[in-house]
Amino acid sequence: MPNRRFADGEVVMGRWPGSVLYYEVQVTNYDEVTHLYTVKYKDGTELALKESDIKSQSSFKHRKSQSSSSSPSRRSSSRSRSRSPGRPAKGRRRSSSQSREHKDDKKKIIQETNLALLKPSENNTRRYNGEPDSTERNDTSSKILEQKLKPDLEIERVLDQYSLRPREEEKKKEEIYSEKKVFEMVKTTEKVSSKTKELEFGGRFGTFVLIFFLPATVFYLLLMCEQDDPSLMNFPPPMPALESLWEARVFGVFLLWFFLQALFYLLPIGKVVEGLPLSNGTKLQYRINGFYAFVLTAAIIGILLYFQFELHYLYERFLQFAVSAAVFSVGLSIYLYIRSLKAPEADLAPGGNSGYLVYDFFTGHELNPRIGSFDLKYFCELRPGLIGWVVINLVMLLAEMKIHNQSMPSLSMILVNSFQLLYVVDALWNEEAVLTTMDITHDGFGFMLAFGDLVWVPFVYSLQAFYLVGHPTAISWPAAAAIIILNGIGYYIFRSANSQKNSFRRNPADPKLAYLKFIPTATGKGLLVTGWWGFVRHPNYLGDIIMALAWSLPCGFNHILPYFYVIYFICLLVHREARDEHHCKKKYGLAWEKYCQRVPYRIFPYIY
Repeated sequence: MPNRRFADGEVVMGRWPGSVLYYEVQVTNYDEVTHLYTVKYKDGTELALKESDIKSQSSFKHRKSQSSSSSPSRRSSSRSRSRSPGRPAKGRRRSSSQSREHKDDKKKIIQETNLALLKPSENNTRRYNGEPDSTERNDTSSKILEQKLKPDLEIERVLDQYSLRPREEEKKKEEIYSEKKVFEMVKTTEKVSSKTKELEFGGRFGTFVLIFFLPATVFYLLLMCEQDDPSLMNFPPPMPALESLWEARVFGVFLLWFFLQALFYLLPIGKVVEGLPLSNGTKLQYRINGFYAFVLTAAIIGILLYFQFELHYLYERFLQFAVSAAVFSVGLSIYLYIRSLKAPEADLAPGGNSGYLVYDFFTGHELNPRIGSFDLKYFCELRPGLIGWVVINLVMLLAEMKIHNQSMPSLSMILVNSFQLLYVVDALWNEEAVLTTMDITHDGFGFMLAFGDLVWVPFVYSLQAFYLVGHPTAISWPAAAAIIILNGIGYYIFRSANSQKNSFRRNPADPKLAYLKFIPTATGKGLLVTGWWGFVRHPNYLGDIIMALAWSLPCGFNHILPYFYVIYFICLLVHREARDEHHCKKKYGLAWEKYCQRVPYRIFPYIY
């Protein structure tokens, strides 16, 4: 095993990947297995470098030139004005050493300028933007600057043809050009998964509590909805007998639903797309057919209703279905954790590799667990829970009509069903957008996402419809119109902001996005500072919260219970925004600080 050369905390010079430039960095960690050093640049960027790409600061100390004919490698970096190679005496021929100095200096200037002009390209984090002179730009200005540099580059090539260089220097020059022009490609730094040092959700104790608190919250909400007076003063609600919470037939129906959606997922319909690059540079493939699965599900539900199949069964055993989904999610989480113990280091989630069993079990140890081409996390993210949410809402609508002997559902129930149906259809129609979310790119698949996707989404998000069955609320048409407008505003902000972000992430060079300004970062990505993303940092969260309020308003103001969703959603998105803030500051460094100065409000303009 090779000995470690540099210690943690040591300030050294690190070579930027894909270039010959070295920058001052600080060593923060060393991986004994891969023998890679984790270093931190001054702008906050962290990268993993090989030992051969790191040099001590002493090797970069300037040495004075002994004579004008000394080797280029030993000449001084600062020269007197009287001997400047850029200004030779009149009638005096420039020495070969001075010519080489002049050309090398000019080449260095051009190289650094090129780095500052580098543009991010489609769905690729392989490019380095450097620190530009201005904090924002667009494609047009970048192209103009590129054209301005072309004459200098041509001059440099002509000078190189007639320069007399030692073999060693020629070899070095070939290596420089073999690393490709900075306008085209910069080599990817291969990152490996390392131990999670910063624990979220309250660390080991917090995640342990959440494993029990989340299921208890779901059951509490459902039990309260069944009460005649679901006031908080009536806490705790009467508990049903434990044996009444479990029914094998209900569990069988849930398994049938889950595997039916899995069958739809495996159908060879819909396009196949690539996700964002993983830490090792590879991209996973995903089949986009969620909307087709929804259409097939709707067709099956329609057939069942045509043959007068009794869907009221789901309403009568709603609590048992929630228990079945919870048991299944726990079993799935245990399976996911056990299989993750054999997963390669590179496949582990950056936020779920702490080494603590409970924490990794909750957050998810493996990033993208797959059985062949079947991606478990991606499947659960949108299919069984999200489509199940719509089915539950429909069942509640039919239950309201049956229990209250109505020929048609109430206006409140129609609004809740319509708003949430639009939300689900939008998510499935724009399924590809989920590939850029934190759930897919950062969070592992463990109890948090398994329980959230299979239990929390279908049984908590349908709370308003479940509430209206037992507590009908009449609203006027003007009130309904105002609520519709509010939901429309929220949806417009949510959809347009997400579309803008996803289009820019997929192809920032798209001519349709030329009007957008952004702050380039050291990762090759840009931070939008115009459009919705120049208004607040998370406009999609703002739209989500406005819609959540519109979903609760049809339930009236008699009880706070139907407003649990909007209260919870604000807490969730504020917490997620804090996580985003932390990750982005660590990832983008100085560029993120500039972005925060330009866009000071996080979610709510002029408030937060």
